[in-house]
Amino acid sequence: MSSALVTSRLKLRRWKESDLIPFRVMNADPRMMEFYPGTLTDAQSDDVVKRAEKHFEAHGFGLFAVEVLETGEFIGFVGLQNVPFEAAFTPAIEIGWRIAFEKWNQGYATEAAQVVLEYARQELKLPEVIAMTYAGNHRSRRVMEKLGMIYDPTADFENPHPSLVDSWLKPHVLYRTSWEAKN
Repeated sequence: MSSALVTSRLKLRRWKESDLIPFRVMNADPRMMEFYPGTLTDAQSDDVVKRAEKHFEAHGFGLFAVEVLETGEFIGFVGLQNVPFEAAFTPAIEIGWRIAFEKWNQGYATEAAQVVLEYARQELKLPEVIAMTYAGNHRSRRVMEKLGMIYDPTADFENPHPSLVDSWLKPHVLYRTSWEAKN
């Protein structure tokens, strides 16, 4: 299990206590949470971190906290997790990200996700990683495409995630890695 991954600009690492407050601020920002059921309370935000750390302990991988190497500033998370619901495409490992609004359009999500996918393929030897989002979330879909992930329209789904049952956030789209193209 790697406790840190590094790119030219970023360090992906396990979570620290000092990440909690900036993460709470991120999760309370409606711009950040546009394609989620809503913003998060401080307790809900802290629970995301607790679940990420528990996932690391249980599975050897998880959602890494992301910091800018030059400044040490926490800017969000990027990482892997088991999909927590049943669907036609599960069991599966999902890559996900949440980068602070002020850091959007600087390539941080793509840069961090690239190193995470390489880690998934080379170190974890995962056969596939998926990504999913609300169909109208064009920013996340663009990141998935920049990562070389392939949209699988046969796997689009309405709302298997319990938090989305009564949500307007549907349908969801699914992207898959294509390791074969990288061998």
